Amino acid sequence: MASFILKRFANFIVLVVIATTAGYLLAAIALNPRENFLGRNPPVPEYSINSILDNVNMNDQDPVLERYGTWVSGVIKGDLGLTIFSESVNNEFKNRIWVSFRLLILGSIFGAVFGVLIGVISAVRQYKFFDRTFGYSSYVILSTPVFLIAILLKLFAVFINDKLGFTLFYTVGMNTPELTGSALFVNSLQHMILPSLALILGGVAFYSRWQRNSMLDVLGSDHLRTARAKGLNKRQALFKHGLRVAILPMATFFAYSFGLLIAGAAFTEQIFGWYGMGEWFIRAVNTNDINSVSAIVLFTAVLVLFAGFLADVLVAALDPRVRIR
Repeated sequence: MASFILKRFANFIVLVVIATTAGYLLAAIALNPRENFLGRNPPVPEYSINSILDNVNMNDQDPVLERYGTWVSGVIKGDLGLTIFSESVNNEFKNRIWVSFRLLILGSIFGAVFGVLIGVISAVRQYKFFDRTFGYSSYVILSTPVFLIAILLKLFAVFINDKLGFTLFYTVGMNTPELTGSALFVNSLQHMILPSLALILGGVAFYSRWQRNSMLDVLGSDHLRTARAKGLNKRQALFKHGLRVAILPMATFFAYSFGLLIAGAAFTEQIFGWYGMGEWFIRAVNTNDINSVSAIVLFTAVLVLFAGFLADVLVAALDPRVRIR
């Protein structure tokens, strides 16, 4: 098992390097930071523009590989460079990463847990009311863009608040600044409900459909019938032998659905006024901020690929055949 983990971790490191390199080169080629200074009145002198871009390592007159080498040497030392506005990318990163983690962790964990649970129950109760209800609901959610779900949740929250006569759900921001102590904690939770729910609903719909199909395959398998023949009742056979096999594919889906979750978080943060990594990415692209975009790509690559690494370890732990091969 130890050699398997070491090989997977080495694979994780290589993939992070490849993804980050590709992300930086694409950003450096596609984005043009010089546009931020063109068309101003009065015009900004060319030498001033070059001086600013040289200072932040974004001068398009320098070779891309040379700029990439400068950026990588800084990353190795823990320095992600400067933004187009000559501010520290590290400081911006620290301020925003925990904002996004709150949404991503809640969205991924609750989405996966409830999705798997609903999928298992739907498979066991195939074609019954529970299965059909959640089946239709899942397809509706999956066919609805994340930003539309977020907007509908905001409208629903406003309706509920009006009916209650007080604010139960907050539709903008992460908290109310003037509050302190326990009041601030409760207020933060109220602000977190809607954006988290926007991500959780998509996760539940996604996982429940895959888990249902996976569970249906296991319910008709030979090893489950053998377990029943040996004397186990349906519940024991289902949870002791069936669920362990059916949940294996979900470990991989959980890892790589992180990419979709991060994309959804970008829209969610923008709509609900959360200043996290997603909102930062949209702003960085709009301002042609190569270093900020590259830092976000690095963050996304590490997050998604590390989740994939953990999924591989989990699958190997549940299925010995994987690590033996």
